[in-house]
Amino acid sequence: MTLRIGPHVLNSSVLLAPLAGITDLPYRRLVRSFGAGLVVSEMVASQEMVQARPSAHSKAEVHGDLGIASVQLAGREAYWMAEGARMVVDRGAQIVDINMGCPAKKVTNGYSGSALMRTPDHALTLIEAVVQAVNVPVTLKMRLGWDDDSHNAATIARAAQDVGVQMITIHGRTRCQFYKGQADWRAIAQVVDAVTVPVIANGDIVDTDAARQALDQSGAAGVMVGRGAQGRPWQLAVIHAGLNGLPPPEIPQGQNRADMIIAHHAEMLDFYGPEMGLKCARKHLGWYMDDIDTPREMRRAVLTARDPAQVHDLIRDALSSSERVAA
Repeated sequence: MTLRIGPHVLNSSVLLAPLAGITDLPYRRLVRSFGAGLVVSEMVASQEMVQARPSAHSKAEVHGDLGIASVQLAGREAYWMAEGARMVVDRGAQIVDINMGCPAKKVTNGYSGSALMRTPDHALTLIEAVVQAVNVPVTLKMRLGWDDDSHNAATIARAAQDVGVQMITIHGRTRCQFYKGQADWRAIAQVVDAVTVPVIANGDIVDTDAARQALDQSGAAGVMVGRGAQGRPWQLAVIHAGLNGLPPPEIPQGQNRADMIIAHHAEMLDFYGPEMGLKCARKHLGWYMDDIDTPREMRRAVLTARDPAQVHDLIRDALSSSERVAA
């Protein structure tokens, strides 16, 4: 099942969601290596991008082995959004995604992210400014609405399509739900009915069964996986295979998985530098350890060790222990 975004044809309709502090370049490259239709960068603050904040530039980093590179921008002013879009395209982005879905208070208090769904006319000025600023497809990610009394995603989607947005992703919750309760995939169908561009269903899609249900209930053209891929970078490929009746991908086991985790850890240290790399890698190491049911003490040792060589030895020990338990 393929998916088209403007001139780009994706070989899979299973996409990696932008996740703040998670979908950095090393993680996107790893997920892409197993197979994914699209991997989207973590949210980049448009003003910080233009003002050359190093952290913003690193979040927007793209690489040739990502396939079609998508960078997500957030902001509340048309000028910064347009300039930020130009900059990320100049740096290699082939798709610009607009964030209107982040529920975090530090984002919504700044009138960005899902707060823009409360001011749709203003949101449209930002969307239009980005579309006019770049010559690559612009996509939009949002929620059903701000709260249960304001499900306005379909109205915003229609207006966004009219000014040139070429794909829309809907997380099946309102902003006020954050991540509580169950994603409402049926409600996404209202957006599908309102537009002709591809609509992607997001929220609680962790495996093939969930993806199939989301597609059936929403009528969406594809799914976007976020938390379901944490500690399991192969999961998008597993879901794609399951949806299309294909043989499942080979999931690394034992020392092959240890090698994969160690390579990911080493790339993060190289990307961020030793100190920041150790800090940023811990969440990923925790998810990897959780996926193999690592005993608490061994998990703690992996996450607290500071010498990279020691971390790598502990990872090998953890995977060896997991193999013995499985046997």
